[in-house]
Amino acid sequence: MKIVQGMGRLAALCGVAVTLALPLACAANPNALWDIVHDYCEPAAEGAPVKQKCADVNLPEGYAVLKDLVGVAQYLLIPTARVSGIESPALLTPDSPNYFRDAWNARGYVDRKLHRTLPRDEVSLAINSASGRTQNQLHIHIDCLAADVAQTLREVGPRIGTEWAPLPVRLRGHVYSAMRIDDDDLSHTDPFKLLAPYAAQRGQTMGQQTLLLVGAVRGDGAAAFYLLNDHVQPGDWASSEELQDHTCSLADRSIEKP
Repeated sequence: MKIVQGMGRLAALCGVAVTLALPLACAANPNALWDIVHDYCEPAAEGAPVKQKCADVNLPEGYAVLKDLVGVAQYLLIPTARVSGIESPALLTPDSPNYFRDAWNARGYVDRKLHRTLPRDEVSLAINSASGRTQNQLHIHIDCLAADVAQTLREVGPRIGTEWAPLPVRLRGHVYSAMRIDDDDLSHTDPFKLLAPYAAQRGQTMGQQTLLLVGAVRGDGAAAFYLLNDHVQPGDWASSEELQDHTCSLADRSIEKP
């Protein structure tokens, strides 16, 4: 549809705008993602005679997976309920869905698009701050990690512990905090709930935060994750999507799927 094609052009422009620290300048329709999920994906999954625009819709778990028009293999996980973003109190209730777990389980869409099997430590999930996004419906970016960030995390990973602490190096010029999650599939861990007390401890709101989740392998071979956090400050929109590579250059070195 022309509307969707127009959104693709807008999304491409937004990608440049984020780089230029002007993410809100291109938010012509901040409800575009919600409109797609609410008006097309969810009704189609329920049997309505409308085109299915999503790669997957899981009505019982309350989320949809949508191929982003930006990037060769970038997908978005989007709740089917109205959830504004990282600042939403609904993410911190005891019975809230674990959207990060659902997004990690959806990483196979990236592999299939690339015809490659990405190593665990080259897959990343990002959610931007309220100031560093263009859409007012929660969405988690599922995509390749940037090659230089992957290499940096391999080097500093052994020093990342299970409590929040600043990384010893800057990423894209920004100081990130990091912690290790020893829960190989996030069955018992919700990254939003790990972040909330850390943000409160620093006197910050959740809306000022950004999160990046990266698969990891510990020195003993156990599967884990690294959770990275940045927050809005002068000159920093807190968009951890900056640590992803929407061209997926790492895929060139990954195992080709049969």
